[in-house]
Amino acid sequence: MSKLIAVMSMSLDGYVADSQDGVGEVFDWYFSGEVKIEAGGADAMTFHLSPPSAQHYKRLVQELGAVLTGRRTFEVANGWGGNHGWGPAFVLTHAIPDGWPRPNSTVHFVTDGLESAVRQAKAAAAGKAVGVHGADTIQQCLNAGLLDELQIDIAAVLLGSGIRLFDQLANAPYVLGNPTVISGIGVTHLRYPVLTRNSE
Repeated sequence: MSKLIAVMSMSLDGYVADSQDGVGEVFDWYFSGEVKIEAGGADAMTFHLSPPSAQHYKRLVQELGAVLTGRRTFEVANGWGGNHGWGPAFVLTHAIPDGWPRPNSTVHFVTDGLESAVRQAKAAAAGKAVGVHGADTIQQCLNAGLLDELQIDIAAVLLGSGIRLFDQLANAPYVLGNPTVISGIGVTHLRYPVLTRNSE
């Protein structure tokens, strides 16, 4: 059974982007080391990670078979050029954007709700995990009791304002298991199992 794993970079004070959707500071750690990694996908980005971060990144990506994300993340990422490096991407949205879907693209749009998007992403992942992107989508998955793990990369920066990762949680508190912790350059990688949520 595929797991749903939230995968996000976040500032130490809880923001995934600044107030203009800028994400540079929380992603600086992708370019802080000497280990070269080709991210794959149509974007063909090249990362330069510290050795601990490179090992962490490679291990995580090997687990993933598909991506679930929201429309805002899709827009900020320019649709990953039509092909996400982690596998087929399922975008939760109210309306399909103009010019999409595109030929030879592995980006799919889901307009009939979260549970449908999760089903489609898990089916595409073929037994591997589904990486969940975007603050709103992660919050929706948590609130629906669908998220299995949180993989949060804590960047060594304080943004002070912007878009919070955990801003609209219902039925808190959520109980998490003990984390695995990996220290990189300019980042701490934390991975928590989601155990239970308070439904009272």
